[in-house]
Amino acid sequence: MKKKSLIILSALILFFTYGCSDYLDINHDPGSLEEIPDVKVVLPAIEMGIANNLMGWEFGFTGGFWVEYWTQKYTASQFKSLCEYLPQDFNTAYTSLMSQPLTDLNYIKENVKDDENKGYYFIAEALSIFTWQIITDVWGDMPYSEALQGADVMSPKQDKQQDIYTDLLKRINDLLKIDLNESSIDGTYDFIYKGDLTAWYKFANALKLKLMLRLSETSEYNNAQTLSFIQNASLLTASAKIPGTVWNDAQEGKRHPMREFQAGGANYFSGNVIACKTFFDYLSVNRDPRLSKLFSGTKAAFFGDFDSKEDSDGNGTTDDKETYATVVFGGDMDLMLMSDWEVNFYMAEVYARAGLSSAKDFYEAGVKASLAQQGISNDSILITGYAKWTGGNTEAQIKQIAMQKWVANCNYQHIESFLERNRTKYPSVNDIDIAANRQYAWDNFPVGDLTISVKGRALLNGNLPAAPLYPEYYMFRNNNHPTQKANVGVKVWWNQKQGK
Repeated sequence: MKKKSLIILSALILFFTYGCSDYLDINHDPGSLEEIPDVKVVLPAIEMGIANNLMGWEFGFTGGFWVEYWTQKYTASQFKSLCEYLPQDFNTAYTSLMSQPLTDLNYIKENVKDDENKGYYFIAEALSIFTWQIITDVWGDMPYSEALQGADVMSPKQDKQQDIYTDLLKRINDLLKIDLNESSIDGTYDFIYKGDLTAWYKFANALKLKLMLRLSETSEYNNAQTLSFIQNASLLTASAKIPGTVWNDAQEGKRHPMREFQAGGANYFSGNVIACKTFFDYLSVNRDPRLSKLFSGTKAAFFGDFDSKEDSDGNGTTDDKETYATVVFGGDMDLMLMSDWEVNFYMAEVYARAGLSSAKDFYEAGVKASLAQQGISNDSILITGYAKWTGGNTEAQIKQIAMQKWVANCNYQHIESFLERNRTKYPSVNDIDIAANRQYAWDNFPVGDLTISVKGRALLNGNLPAAPLYPEYYMFRNNNHPTQKANVGVKVWWNQKQGK
């Protein structure tokens, strides 16, 4: 009874105070929830639990480094392992997602599955599918069909990612058959859509599109079916997010998770993180107005080159003594689960693959949505600037869409950016060996290409990271665990497009 009371109390504290010092990781036994009087009190913690992992310690920082938004400061060491492509398993994110929210989502579904009011079931199932998609996209093959069964199955089998995707698509199709016309939820407990079930239905449609398109490089993808779906479905138009108004930036434990690392005692941003030349120069050279919203400063560093004592730019100051741009991260930042620009870019790609001119319309809608998120009303980069739609063949269109998705996701959807780069292989990778001639590389590195880490170049044989290792918790606790991956360069099943 004591455990049940504590869970109820933690959910209510979260609801009434919009967070506490430990709301980022609420771990408990789902069996302890049996006496909670109403499932709605669990929903805020679930939504926060998912969102905070997406831009938390492992997904937020690793995604930001591995898609080269950021790099390690020369005089620090906190994130050198990421820049060197050393083994990472994202164990904290895995244990957090598995213990909460997935167990709590199962609790909600089990307790309302027979209700005529399908509102809470619909949201719980949509968020469950979304969370499982994150887990399998990040790690690949994972326990799924036998997972979360407690003492009944102590060592669930590992399922192939291909099979997990098959089931997730079946689940989303079944979910979309539910009629929500007579259903409702208490919007006070819903941080994301305030109880608007029409918006949640659009979210589920967008989630289906995401699942379908993630398979674009596999034999299971059918663009004609995907096109037919988006032409007949009502998809997300308002981002699924935890709004920035939720945070209390002045109080420890109640900030946006990335702000905790910036404004909190650790102060990782000012002490450890600087702008990466790869991304910074792409925005700077092309005069993208989002640059000043993302960074403060005028110069960025090569990725993973934090030991350099050379003067790469020839200005008389060695690399380790330069003043590099730092990250700008406001205290009122929205925290995205799925963004409106993301969905528009998905649709643009489907139309591009079909050879239809509507690709341009959805691409431009995606860029405008990103600009609007940054508070920028001037969309001249779409008219006379570098983001102007250029058309071309299908691959050229996919590249242009992917490049703007890369830009839009910075500070908002880092792990998503990492996954999408793995799928599309854009931005492309340039093989130039920076350390061999830093001045040449500084003057000639192709703007818009990624680079291989100077310090991590040898570890993955000149390739980029593709996925983390299997989590330590899974490998230690599960007797059916597989052989551990060799390194972070092992690709997940759907990552089949040629390229680094």
